[in-house]
Amino acid sequence: MNDLIRPSRVVEVLKKFGLAPHKGLGQNFLVDAQALEKILAAADIQGNELIVEIGPGLGTLTRELAKRGRFVVAVEKDKKLTPVLTETLADYTNVQVIVQDALEVDWEDCLKGQPPPYKVVANLPYYVTTPLLMGLLESRVVFSRLVFLVQQEVALRMQAKADTPEYGALSLAVQYYAEVKVKAVISPRAFFPPPRVSSAVVELKVRECPSFFFGLKDERLLFRLIRAAFGQRRKTLANSLTAGGFLRSQVLEALNICHVPPATRGEKLDLAVFIALAQTITRLREE
Repeated sequence: MNDLIRPSRVVEVLKKFGLAPHKGLGQNFLVDAQALEKILAAADIQGNELIVEIGPGLGTLTRELAKRGRFVVAVEKDKKLTPVLTETLADYTNVQVIVQDALEVDWEDCLKGQPPPYKVVANLPYYVTTPLLMGLLESRVVFSRLVFLVQQEVALRMQAKADTPEYGALSLAVQYYAEVKVKAVISPRAFFPPPRVSSAVVELKVRECPSFFFGLKDERLLFRLIRAAFGQRRKTLANSLTAGGFLRSQVLEALNICHVPPATRGEKLDLAVFIALAQTITRLREE
């Protein structure tokens, strides 16, 4: 058994190195064997894969990833955890620990010389979830799968459908880049110290080339549309897109062609309709 999964062992290790969970870095260490197994099941690691782990903490999950994958690159922001990881991962020769803020990592440079396939597995601090997630999805490196332990509310937003309370720009962005599934809900009791809210294991199967998959000409325009549509949620789509810098005449014509009433609000439209609008506006601009 991985001894780091025991709460008493976590307390012992922290005490040995004179450390305590850093609240500002969102450190909540996993201390539940069943939750650990749920993360690993969602990751479905094959022996030939390189795994990127973000926030290895004490190395609990890292050990299990190293047992299953070809190589593990563990990115840890907290320099104080370096001696802990040196000790807890001493027996694992296929692990590289990089002390750096994951938000600042150039993934292409980081993985240079390491052949694919690549996966990401991480217990993400709540405060960096969205920027880190989008940075990975937008990276030039193609990760075949991302498996995150995140705040349950964020997980619900990732997989939300149109016209639901959780639906928004994040839902559309994530679903553009990947197929999303919430695999398990994890109780606060699975962590030390326990957070105030439940978490969820989310699996993202990443599309290798989303623009090709959706037949999209202008990816940037699509995301401009999405940002404008959700920038002022109370406005109608016609008004919010115009306020977002699109020509009103083109907006109205595109909405008409796509059979979307101008008074509709952004949260009513699914990804397919946003893509159709982007394609239509692109065509109107070319005429």
